[in-house]
Amino acid sequence: MNLLIIEDDINLANTLARRFTKHGFCCQLAHSCEQAIDICSAFSPSHFLVDLKLKDENGLTLIKPMRQQFPRSRIILLTGFASIASAVEAIRLGADDYLPKPVDFVSLLRTLLEGSEAEQPTHTLPQTQIMSPERLEWEHIQHVLHRNHGNISETARQLNMHRRTLQRKLQKKPVQQ
Repeated sequence: MNLLIIEDDINLANTLARRFTKHGFCCQLAHSCEQAIDICSAFSPSHFLVDLKLKDENGLTLIKPMRQQFPRSRIILLTGFASIASAVEAIRLGADDYLPKPVDFVSLLRTLLEGSEAEQPTHTLPQTQIMSPERLEWEHIQHVLHRNHGNISETARQLNMHRRTLQRKLQKKPVQQ
């Protein structure tokens, strides 16, 4: 199974590639639309993970050409900016599924394998670990803070939260789960 991960966050892309490799995928990484198109011709992916926002580019522009070139491939769109409009557009263009970030790895793996030949009883999936609401909030705050390059005031505005409240939440240790 060949998996092309199209993600501009290099650390996230590398982490996903390592995790998917442990589950039998041969992974290639692309950090832009142009890179993804170049890799597709030589790699022939059977599965795609596409980030919606790739720096100044839009991952939606890749779905239709990927679907035309690889009609049997499984295309999953990931986004930290989930909306009903983008979900509808992604599915209309040919994506098989649409997942908001943060997403736990088990759910992502299940979604990627859904309907493929690899989804057989011999392929064991790890047990699902459901994130607690506190852990999910912590992950979301960290994601927004990272997107704002550590700017607490801007992060608080985007989260519709008072700056001091955000600072108190950041001082707490992350909730395990």
